[in-house]
Amino acid sequence: MENYFSSQFKLGILGGGQLGKMLLAETQKFDIFTAVLDPSADAPCALTAHHFTKGDLMDFDTVYQFGKSVDLLTIEIEHINIDALYQLESEGLTIFPQPHVLEIIQHKGKQKEFYKKHQIPTASFKRFKSINELKNDTQIFPFIWKSAQFGYDGMGVKVIKSHHDLTHLPDVECIIEEMIPFKMELAVIIARNQKKEIKTYPVVEMEFHSDANQVEYVICPARISNEIAQKAQKIALQVSEAFQHVGLLAVEMFLTDDNQILVNEVAPRPHNSGHYSIEASYTNQFEQHLRSILNLPLGNTDSKLAGIMVNLVGSEGYSGDVIYQNMDEIMKIDGVTPHIYGKKQTRPFRKMGHVTIINSSVSEARKIAEVVKNMIKVIC
Repeated sequence: MENYFSSQFKLGILGGGQLGKMLLAETQKFDIFTAVLDPSADAPCALTAHHFTKGDLMDFDTVYQFGKSVDLLTIEIEHINIDALYQLESEGLTIFPQPHVLEIIQHKGKQKEFYKKHQIPTASFKRFKSINELKNDTQIFPFIWKSAQFGYDGMGVKVIKSHHDLTHLPDVECIIEEMIPFKMELAVIIARNQKKEIKTYPVVEMEFHSDANQVEYVICPARISNEIAQKAQKIALQVSEAFQHVGLLAVEMFLTDDNQILVNEVAPRPHNSGHYSIEASYTNQFEQHLRSILNLPLGNTDSKLAGIMVNLVGSEGYSGDVIYQNMDEIMKIDGVTPHIYGKKQTRPFRKMGHVTIINSSVSEARKIAEVVKNMIKVIC
């Protein structure tokens, strides 16, 4: 096994946002040298990586030259130049998740067709090359519209209720999905290393902000029956097996009104639905991602206590230098841990941090989460 610890080994990370920052907390714990590439000089990772490079993640030469300077490459964001990754892989660089996995996941149309090919349950869909092609197709309203690429945190996703709603959409390649009546949204994170060792985190429940279409709360364990939890984990494992990925895979799912599980989307990296694990799990998702891509033994994914994550997002009506109001008040509450991502500028619904609440009771943790959500304000 290669010596990763206090050695000359260099781990490259594409993307320097909050996921990268939390990953760096784990590389620092193990004294693993890190190099990070991100387009923003003020990225959260800029001050904590051993080596930080400002550069365009979609530019072939930038990604290629960065990759040539490291021993292993991983990601914290999917929006990267895939051709550069294929070139680096062909020249012998180890890249996890693998470029062919990323290429499918980068494109929502390819992702949905992948589920269909592998008989993974998902909502029915159609692909379109342009808005005109969509407008000329016979549709049954309402439906979900998604940009095929570059969507995130609710961006690039719209509920379309009439022909009028189509006039406001960008002219990009897209997919539309059937509107699924569902009880709740669930997620399962799967860790997989090169030895094909697999560990599954508990099923979590996600509550969304209705206006921003962003996760507001993540609840672990999900408030569902053991039968539903086992079904969700089984389908997540089916997705993982189909992709044959190395690293983490977050599988987002719908629990329908008739108790079916449908896969919505996946992310091949640490994910918002796993942030609770930093305080609540024996092995948090960021350490587990490192263990996976370095082919180390995978850690225990069990929870020590119930955990709830509250996203801290910029308050509506505020854009500018960030101020976090009432931080001292939430820090008086037992089991509450804030994480601030290091973004200096706030804007409405921008992810600025999160707060974890741990408790022996999931219902009590949920009550405290509501108090925290109402108390803290991200303003300017």
